[in-house]
Amino acid sequence: MAYLISIDQGTTSSRVTLYTERGVPLRNAGRPLTQHFPQPGWVEHDAEEIWQGVLDCLRQVLDESSLSATQVAGIGITNQRETTVIWERSTGRPLHRAIVWQDRRTAPLTTQLREAGHEALVRQKTGLLLDPYFSASKLNWLLANLPGVRERALAGEICFGTVDSWLIYRLTGGRSHVTDLSNASRTLLFDIKALSWDDELLELFDVPRPLLPDVLPSTACFGHSDAPLLGAEIPITGVAGDQQAALFGQGCFQPGLAKVTYGTGAFVVLNCGACSTPGEGVLTTIAWQLPGEPVCYAQEGSIFIAGAAVQWLVEGLGIVASPSEVEALARSVPDSGGVYFVPALSGLGTPYWDPQARGVIAGLTRGSSAGHLARAALEAIAFQTVDAIRAMERSSGLTLRELRADGGAAANNLLLELQADLLNAPVVRPRSTEGTSLGAALLAGIGAGVLDPQRVGEHWELEREFVPRLTDQVRERLYRGWGRAVRLSLGWEDGSTGL
Repeated sequence: MAYLISIDQGTTSSRVTLYTERGVPLRNAGRPLTQHFPQPGWVEHDAEEIWQGVLDCLRQVLDESSLSATQVAGIGITNQRETTVIWERSTGRPLHRAIVWQDRRTAPLTTQLREAGHEALVRQKTGLLLDPYFSASKLNWLLANLPGVRERALAGEICFGTVDSWLIYRLTGGRSHVTDLSNASRTLLFDIKALSWDDELLELFDVPRPLLPDVLPSTACFGHSDAPLLGAEIPITGVAGDQQAALFGQGCFQPGLAKVTYGTGAFVVLNCGACSTPGEGVLTTIAWQLPGEPVCYAQEGSIFIAGAAVQWLVEGLGIVASPSEVEALARSVPDSGGVYFVPALSGLGTPYWDPQARGVIAGLTRGSSAGHLARAALEAIAFQTVDAIRAMERSSGLTLRELRADGGAAANNLLLELQADLLNAPVVRPRSTEGTSLGAALLAGIGAGVLDPQRVGEHWELEREFVPRLTDQVRERLYRGWGRAVRLSLGWEDGSTGL
């Protein structure tokens, strides 16, 4: 039997999982990742800590399973996207802490570029928005603020990469400076139609081309691990950003299938097939490319506050002792009693993209209770997901066939019942909710030649399906109320709400 290893390098931890070639998990190891906040709005990781944590996990999994590295057919890597690392090409030494995707220090630059009229160009070529979220402005900041680095970059002495590139470079002993299409498409420097780094975008962000990694399909050979690290060389045969890997792991291989990952926030990703049309209020991104197939595109919606809304009920209001109690409290009432909660605690994402939005609780009466607020919080997660999917459907011309749910909050049955009701589409929960890690392993299996791309969907198993029960009239009434509450929230911080 051949084995596969998945590296899932996330924002708060690194995890490594050993799988059979059939996608069955056998053993895993994890390491927490230190968060650094040097200034308000700044978020950084120690790139060396990322590397050492992953290496320790790899060694632990191999040791505890009593496997030799020669028995592993391929390594798959999935990673926190947009997080930006630069390092010396000759030594692999990081030149600064990694600037994390959450970091907002480059907001003045992206605002300046937007006000100068560059957003249309960026949208057309990248499918993204001018926002500090993405890598290009972070790389610009590093080049401008680290003495001598720009000159060394022009001389070819410095490497840039997202976390996948950084890990591949270290795993291969510096022999491979590469990334995959999905991660490249999140940098604001990559033309997702031409499938290449774009000179106009490089000039816009003042980024020297010698910094950039080579870009490969998702199931290419990205290099081989340095033999002394793990006892033998292992090919790296699958790479994808975390949300794209989750879409793949959830078996969303046909246009019209989508997944939502409910975490602190929530990410909704819709398979669009060969369509790469930029959408109003949604992001267009590369999902993956398999052998002999065209590039698969996706549209993505970002919801800033999902599970964090439930956490606020626990920590901010104290109406329950733990998030696990929220479902029972919400079920204590038949509906939300006209209460709406817009959890814009960090602004609103798709499709509004309003950093000035703030949280609103509306529709309260003397009869409103903790149960109504708990139910409104779950409805808010579902309503935000509906907002994102409706925007994707308008943009892509597709109709959602099915929404596949994973992440911690997917264990909440009431949330998924509400999601199906408000979305008016089936919501399904897979047997395995570790879609991100599984997606990386499956891509690696395809790249290593031990999995048939035409049969990879057989690895997805249904645990439970939730179907809509509301009438159209009730659903539309509830959604209109949600829209009124959102309008109260928009522009609140700067007074542009118009109230």
